[in-house]
Amino acid sequence: MNPANIVDAHVHLWNPARLRYAWLDELPALNRAFLPADFTAASAKISVRKMIFVECGREPAQALAEVDWVCSLAKQLPSLRGIVAHAALEKGRQARVDLMLLANRPLVKGVRRLLQAEADEKFCLRRDFVAGVQMLAEFGFTFDLCLRHDQLPAVTELVRRVPEVQFVLDHCGKPPVRAEKMAPWATDIDALAKLPNVSCKLSGLTTEADWKLWRVETLAPYVETVLAAFGYDRVLFGGDWPVCTLATDYARWLEAVTRLTAAATEKQRQKLFQTNAEKIYRI
Repeated sequence: MNPANIVDAHVHLWNPARLRYAWLDELPALNRAFLPADFTAASAKISVRKMIFVECGREPAQALAEVDWVCSLAKQLPSLRGIVAHAALEKGRQARVDLMLLANRPLVKGVRRLLQAEADEKFCLRRDFVAGVQMLAEFGFTFDLCLRHDQLPAVTELVRRVPEVQFVLDHCGKPPVRAEKMAPWATDIDALAKLPNVSCKLSGLTTEADWKLWRVETLAPYVETVLAAFGYDRVLFGGDWPVCTLATDYARWLEAVTRLTAAATEKQRQKLFQTNAEKIYRI
């Protein structure tokens, strides 16, 4: 049975006719508009009461335009309750102007600056970047971490250096599911989870697996590791729609998470699927 009153902490919407997303050039299956009506159709049999929009990797100069466009979609999608927006935190203290503009949009609850494409594993520890992250506390913004699993040690140090900011790890830190490896990802997840100011989204695992051959059993060791490390007080359900459609439909991903957390109590399931996201993103 699907859980009721789901808060999906990770949903994307985009329109290539409106904004430029260079990464879509390599993914023709995703290189089209995905709009509120599409998400409503994809989740038609599921009780998604609230959702968080997460920035979609448009051109950096279009970051504020993306936020304003998504704000304009809220009337079409009443479940849209929060936005995680892009901000160029590597600008250090100069990023304040951008953060002030975001703070003027009440739907903005947090920031994400993609790290996964940075060749330097320690990019997030550069002085200006750390200074930019530190400023998030002044605005009450969370910071979503989207990275490769080899970047986990550096990110753990970032989280340690900025205890005043609430971090959210996207996609379980992108473990090497396709290769069926656990090390060193599992050890690094344990180290990160020891820091109290970070939570983890159960999201994105199917696209880290073999898109055609994955099964629930394929994902089990990774979900079990995350739950053991973070506990149900610090995990959030994320659909990662429509990126997830490369490997699964929305309903199958929800079914997988539901099966993998079948041993949870009702209170734990409520935290995973609803209240943790409401608390962290203040919705």
